[in-house]
Amino acid sequence: METRRVSLICLTSSVRLLLLVVLFYNPEAHYVLPPRVDCWKMTEMEDEEAGLSDGEEAVNAEGYVEEDMVETGGKFESCPLTQEMITQGLSLLCRTGSGLAHAFVKLELQDRRLTDIALVSTLVHVRFLDVSSNHLSDLSPLASLTQLLWLKCDGNRVSGFKGQPLGQLTYLQWLSLALNSIHDLDGLGGVALESLNLIGNGIQKVSGLQYHSLTNLVTLELRGNKLETTDGIYLPNLRQLYLAQNVIKHLVGLDKLERLTTLHLRNNQLTTLDGISQNMKCLQYLNVRGNLVFSQRGLRSLVGVSRSLRGLVLSENPLVETEDYRLCVLSRLPLLERLDKERVSPEEKEEAHERLRADEEAAENEPEEN
Repeated sequence: METRRVSLICLTSSVRLLLLVVLFYNPEAHYVLPPRVDCWKMTEMEDEEAGLSDGEEAVNAEGYVEEDMVETGGKFESCPLTQEMITQGLSLLCRTGSGLAHAFVKLELQDRRLTDIALVSTLVHVRFLDVSSNHLSDLSPLASLTQLLWLKCDGNRVSGFKGQPLGQLTYLQWLSLALNSIHDLDGLGGVALESLNLIGNGIQKVSGLQYHSLTNLVTLELRGNKLETTDGIYLPNLRQLYLAQNVIKHLVGLDKLERLTTLHLRNNQLTTLDGISQNMKCLQYLNVRGNLVFSQRGLRSLVGVSRSLRGLVLSENPLVETEDYRLCVLSRLPLLERLDKERVSPEEKEEAHERLRADEEAAENEPEEN
């Protein structure tokens, strides 16, 4: 058994060409359903998700594609996908169909200057596809990849979701379209989609989502766009929402995100956190670093999530420079464990508790206005 496994890993390129035959469509074949994407994680995917979790990196939406432009007056030379490129990019041999046949299910075509991937439509067994850093605007050939689970299409020329087949891919769970030219989300859907990365596009508002087909979406990445508000993100099963490096001035519609655990709003233009709702009863981590919150009044709405919130980042806001900043925040949020990524000490918790009690007593003894 071990010898057979080693021999498969060491397949020569000539044998790989022979195995390509099983990738072409056979109308009489019976295919098993593809496994969930988390049964096998590509290294690239793990690295990507690890980076998204913090959201600290700067988004550079400029120049990602431009550096590969051919000097032809701002246009790209035609470069269609070839059989040779496919042969070089295929890997991960897996059993398919009745269990008697095998096919390569991972295809890597990044940084090939591709303008046309029509030939990919014949590779019906592909489950993991990377076409990042090309010049693609038309993804229609992907319609026949009905077993696709994972798609990375960063740094291309995709302008939107209308007319694209992504919503038809019923097993697609992980999708990244970072650093494209997407300006709106009209037509975005995906019944199995769990993670969506749209970093560094030109999205100005969230509208046109096919909400009924996005019920499994748990992670949404919208860093480095042009959003001015959070309105329109009506995704009740969402767990992680990354909105850093936009121009958000108002928090609207967040009361519908009842299962959200992580909200990242770094480097926006918020002066207050009004809009954080008590309906967000699962919120555990909130990052509003680098905004314009200047007073404790801007934190009033956090009382509604004080029972669940465990981590809060307020650094690089004017508020941080005020007297007894940490103590004032902790008196509002007694269950907080980390403030500005520093662990809250038992002494700080005790001092905050005493201050809260003193404030409550002072409020009780304050004479009523006639």
